[in-house]
Amino acid sequence: MYQYKDILTLAQKQPFALDELDVLQDIDRTVPGSVQYSIRRYRQMSDWNVDDMGMLVYHYEKNNPEANYLELKFCVTGNVYCREKQTECDFCKHSESKTCIEKVNSVDVLSFTFKPSYLTQFVKGKKQMDISDDVLAFKHTTSFSKQLPLCGKTRLAIEALLNHTYTDTLENIFVNAQTQILLLYSMDCMMGEKIEVFNCKFLANEADRDKITKAREVLLQHIGEPLTIKALSRKVAINECYLKKGFKEMFGTTIFDFYQSQRMEHAKYLLYDKGLSVTEVSAMLGYSSISHFSTAFKKHTGIKPCELLLH
Repeated sequence: MYQYKDILTLAQKQPFALDELDVLQDIDRTVPGSVQYSIRRYRQMSDWNVDDMGMLVYHYEKNNPEANYLELKFCVTGNVYCREKQTECDFCKHSESKTCIEKVNSVDVLSFTFKPSYLTQFVKGKKQMDISDDVLAFKHTTSFSKQLPLCGKTRLAIEALLNHTYTDTLENIFVNAQTQILLLYSMDCMMGEKIEVFNCKFLANEADRDKITKAREVLLQHIGEPLTIKALSRKVAINECYLKKGFKEMFGTTIFDFYQSQRMEHAKYLLYDKGLSVTEVSAMLGYSSISHFSTAFKKHTGIKPCELLLH
């Protein structure tokens, strides 16, 4: 199943310890036939370095349509709330009351989840569909997530949701209107942008793509220390089969061919630019014999390493 990173962890760029999370407000509600939403308000600790950010999550399961959904997530910092009033407090925000013990700097995390039955109404009857339409109609067959910028209009909509005073039916009407605005801005941000589609389904998981990318970096760091697939998979914590398939799809080459190519390019640099001997380069790149190195070098470059020294 597609796994999504927690937006608060992404915004902080490191995991939060559970005992760090002082929850000031916790709301979970559903607007019938429209959206399920949650608002988590946390006390912002002095050592937190949290970025404002948004995220769109599209979850698709071909064989389980009931599990499909689209979710908007937002993390917003810098708001000052009155713990007693449970709302943004201008009196506290502008430090007009320096002794107010209820003044709280917060991090707000909002989530809005839409089901296909609600979203498809916006694209009914359309003959030609763009990326946004495919997503709203759940015609896009691969799960994905993407970060969204928080423009001024988006921030205003979020601020309105955090600070309104409506209740009961009027609250449902207001929340429904504001979430449609957030949906509009989010889909607009996605327009014209390419959504990556992978043949290997596990690559829809951003965390697994990160592991494949890390594997490539590890190979480059160990250019003189040959690594087995098994050792490499352990270093990046991913299954060997997934590592090989994912690497081939993401970078268009096998792990072995990529590694050999990089080693030989580095060998050319050491021989031609640094003026090292064939024996020295062979040893630096971890070859057990000069003949094995020479064979690999000629296969990649078309010439023997000693011939490069004559150019």
